Amino acid sequence: MLWINIDRTLKMSLKRQVYEQLRMKILRGELSGGERLPSSREFASHLGVSRNVVIDAYEHLLAEGYVEGQQGAGTFVAEGAYLDKDLKSRHISFLDTLDISENESKIIDFRSGIPALDKFPRQEWGKLAKRVCLEAKDAIFGYDYPEGRSELRHVLCRYLKRTRGVLCHPDQLVITSGATQALSLVAKLLLSKGDHVIMEDPITHEIQTIFSSAGGSLYGLPVDEHGMRTDYLPHNLSPSFIFVTPSHQFPLGSILPIQRRIELIQYANKTNCYIVEDDYDSEFRFQGSPISSLQGLEPERVIYIGTFSKILSPALRLGYLILPPTLTERCKNLKWFDDLHTPSLEQMTLARFIDQGQLESHIRKMRKLYQKRREVVRKSLKKAFGEKVKISGDSTGLHLIVEFINFDFTEQALTKINNYKIKVYPVELHTMQKGKHKNKLILGYGNLTKEEIEEGIYRLKKALEDNMVN
Repeated sequence: MLWINIDRTLKMSLKRQVYEQLRMKILRGELSGGERLPSSREFASHLGVSRNVVIDAYEHLLAEGYVEGQQGAGTFVAEGAYLDKDLKSRHISFLDTLDISENESKIIDFRSGIPALDKFPRQEWGKLAKRVCLEAKDAIFGYDYPEGRSELRHVLCRYLKRTRGVLCHPDQLVITSGATQALSLVAKLLLSKGDHVIMEDPITHEIQTIFSSAGGSLYGLPVDEHGMRTDYLPHNLSPSFIFVTPSHQFPLGSILPIQRRIELIQYANKTNCYIVEDDYDSEFRFQGSPISSLQGLEPERVIYIGTFSKILSPALRLGYLILPPTLTERCKNLKWFDDLHTPSLEQMTLARFIDQGQLESHIRKMRKLYQKRREVVRKSLKKAFGEKVKISGDSTGLHLIVEFINFDFTEQALTKINNYKIKVYPVELHTMQKGKHKNKLILGYGNLTKEEIEEGIYRLKKALEDNMVN
């Protein structure tokens, strides 16, 4: 009798489990063409499931051509329904995927930029979303304007002026599907092949890829404890724009002081280029008030990018661009070509969430939580490594930087660390000029519990000890 594993603890239906395993046995050649399958009654009794489960699985296989039914004779494996030797080893079944997912869930992932997903305000959001859906006019279910809902743009302008010192009119604001789309729109808006982009070094690897893929020639400026080194701005270059994260530099965490901000603006005015300000993680500042935006100093020269992925959830895919008036119409056209518009119901829900003060309430609540988690990371690192580590960039945001004395995070070292079921991310991954940050890690803690942080740092200690011994 065929061996099939039935696991009633899985969310997958019994029928699907039988179907998937039979399908894989056929694809792998474990069941040969012409081979007869057990009768549905006999097989169901053997597996301890109802006969309908087996009948449904057989009918599914029959519909897809894996088996053939012969009247009065039974069900047989169809000819030619298996993969050759080289391919079958690479084929992954649905059950294999479930096993991978289960294993992945045991990994402690110190990825940065992920908020506490279990703390998403489901009740409040759900109530507002229901009200929006029930009360909205019929037109909201049709195609919308590429720049986004007027309600959200007006609310956002008021909110950003009050909390971030941003100066704009709602007409300057374009709602995007997260910061990634906002960055892509900037690239399409400003870049032609070979145009120079001045950027911080290090800076998010994904952002480098977006701009270089659009034809940009990247020019990196080093970052110190005060952000971009504006004294290194090149005088023989005519850049298309300067990309900067002034309120919380990613990944090193520094804040650009007013003197450098002014120097940056003066340079942009002199070279007639734009400044693209990514307001990364700035809401979660643990020492003092949030830093004012660079855009508020020079609204005609600065393009401002924000997102709700870090504040609320990446799943919402809601971000925004604030542009000088001369660029807004072109940006709207590009947005229309990209995806017509960002989902309207989510925009309306967010508008009410902000307008009723629930966003600021949520930020205050999460700031306290992240501050506690930050302290757990600091204490765990000091307990595990003592004076062998230096911690920086922890005054704002959902990650901190750990510099290890006399240890470099090579590919071999990272592979060994992964074997301990933890994921850590080297600063070096995000550098343009390699070699300066080989001993530094980015440790994100937003989506990790106290217990996971402590266990993760313990595993990291064991992994590094293993590296040093070997």
